[in-house]
Amino acid sequence: MKPIFSSVSVIGAGAMGRGIAQIAAQSGSQVFLFDNQTDVVTSAIDNIYTQWDKLQQKGRMASDAVLDCKQRLKPAHQLQELASCDLVVEAIVERLDIKTALLAQLEDLLAPDAVLASNTSSLSITALAAKLKRPQRLAGFHFFNPVPLMKVVEVIAGLKTDASVCAALSAYARQMGHTPVNAQDTPGFIVNHAGRAYGTEALRIISEGVSDFATVDRILRDQVGFRLGPFELLDLTALDVSHPVMESIYHQYYEEARYRPSVITAQRLAGGILGRKTGQGFYQYDNGVAQIAPEPQAPQVDNMPPVWVSPRAARRAELLQLLKDLGAKIETGQSPSAQALTLVAPLGFDITTVAVVERLDPARTVGIDLLIEDSATKRRVLATNPATRSDMREAAQALFARDGKPVSVIRDSGGFVTQRVVASIVNIASDICQQRICTPKDLEIAVTLGLGYPLGPLTMGDRYGPSNILEVLFNLQTVYGDPRYRPSPWLRRRGAIGLSLLHEEESIT
Repeated sequence: MKPIFSSVSVIGAGAMGRGIAQIAAQSGSQVFLFDNQTDVVTSAIDNIYTQWDKLQQKGRMASDAVLDCKQRLKPAHQLQELASCDLVVEAIVERLDIKTALLAQLEDLLAPDAVLASNTSSLSITALAAKLKRPQRLAGFHFFNPVPLMKVVEVIAGLKTDASVCAALSAYARQMGHTPVNAQDTPGFIVNHAGRAYGTEALRIISEGVSDFATVDRILRDQVGFRLGPFELLDLTALDVSHPVMESIYHQYYEEARYRPSVITAQRLAGGILGRKTGQGFYQYDNGVAQIAPEPQAPQVDNMPPVWVSPRAARRAELLQLLKDLGAKIETGQSPSAQALTLVAPLGFDITTVAVVERLDPARTVGIDLLIEDSATKRRVLATNPATRSDMREAAQALFARDGKPVSVIRDSGGFVTQRVVASIVNIASDICQQRICTPKDLEIAVTLGLGYPLGPLTMGDRYGPSNILEVLFNLQTVYGDPRYRPSPWLRRRGAIGLSLLHEEESIT
């Protein structure tokens, strides 16, 4: 198949530029790779050749295809060599002044119908195009690292971008073997915008002393199915990349509370504690391997107290069945006896508030997170309040660990770890739909491919119950009085009829 763009140049021979050049050549285009540093271009092309050789050795590329790709990839020594290109993709440093100066040079050099594309992850396409003579020929073409493996690309229209340019870039992305998603020109586009909740809410949880880094990571991996916990992920991406993105989106949205950064990452960035690449981040690393203390064993309790379950507990019938399966002695009276371990399962509220409102003895009250059905998780999470007796805490942990499933115990806060993080993810995703930054369908694709979430955020909301998510958010607002938990109007309107079933209804206006 003839490529949409027969002659393509990539400017910037770093990791992103190398990856874009590689898949552009694989799509059949003649590709020129340019960088101000000639030795960087030479090294990049050698690296791409090595990748193709490895693919051939693994049987994933034929020898003649590798030879053809190598012949199509050429170094460019000066910008003038790019004059005949149909498409130029810039992948240089994330600075507006440097990018706009380069784009102006390219516009004077290229044919009037050539397409300019920016791989920017955070800068406005409209701002990049503002001083161009033909702003309609510029669009965002945002790939993710490593480009050959991350199969999603954001195609972003500035205010003056011609629709045909985005259509051509989307078609070309498909020829490259990638999945294009279309976004409006807003801070963070889709993926970096949708990803704000995961790390920032986890950081807020840590800042409140609810638990430690490793426990939060274990909870979100085992309860929800994330491949990496938020602190493992921050260590992988490194704080010199992640924290500036947090600040950028926060300030570009005029200090919207949902995107508020954390002083924890600011301090660590200032101290050079960046993550895996520096050997120290939220974890210590030895030869790239995180050094994590083993998880404590559940306590042994010989005399297990009877258990009473609040009538207001979420998934109460399921909880009672679980307790039966675990061999608990269950009390069925209207109130607990003086010896009973009292279990509550709130959505969004803290254990202390529940105990007070329901007139329960706080010393014997423990909470369990049942936002997600127990059978779908690999870990149970309990929460104590400041008055919970140690014997009741240990009894609860020992009881729920009887079948071998790990149990984490956290300190009291509004909502559990999973509730807060999942509700925040769904809420920000709903707000993206509210703003019509992209279609719900493209949002789901972008998040699952670009962030590797186990479910798209809207599917996640439907799976765990939109009404449950809304209850968590409303109650968190009550507990904290913080606008960051304000439910999106889109979520409030569509919660009763489903979030992920409306892909065809919504379109970008």
